[in-house]
Amino acid sequence: MNPKLSRPARRTALVVHVIASASWLGLTLGLLALGTTAATTGSAVTVEASVRAMRLFADWLLLPVAFLTLLTGLVLSLGTAWGLARHRWVYTKFWLTLATTTATVFALRPGVNAAVAAVAAGGPLPDAGDVLFGPVVSLSAYVFMTVISVLKPWGLTRRGRRLRAPARRTLQDA
Repeated sequence: MNPKLSRPARRTALVVHVIASASWLGLTLGLLALGTTAATTGSAVTVEASVRAMRLFADWLLLPVAFLTLLTGLVLSLGTAWGLARHRWVYTKFWLTLATTTATVFALRPGVNAAVAAVAAGGPLPDAGDVLFGPVVSLSAYVFMTVISVLKPWGLTRRGRRLRAPARRTLQDA
């Protein structure tokens, strides 16, 4: 049996998780706006300012918020009755959060850094995809995760059904 969080600890973890998740969503919207500006403007100065701002977001804000979201999500899932692998929506959110965090480290940041290097050297934006693809994919994932957090679809996992069965038998025997 997992140790359960006290009510104050659960509430604190939940508030921090929601704030971190909303921050991640907001940062991604900001990255999308900056990437769209960089990809569509005709001004070299605006392109450079946009990709440099994206770099600040990606280097200093995005990863701490992503890791905080992942950590608080794990604390909540392991410290509450939801569990990490009991409900399909929780399991899905965990893997999507892990995937988007990994994509931020290995795809988004290198793409933004390559764009900054090219533009700082006086060249044009090498590939609009470098500054647009990551934010579009991330935003889609975060909106999806928000929706399933609210709706809690799909029911229990196989493990969740197996764990629930003894509890139901105990209630029926009583």
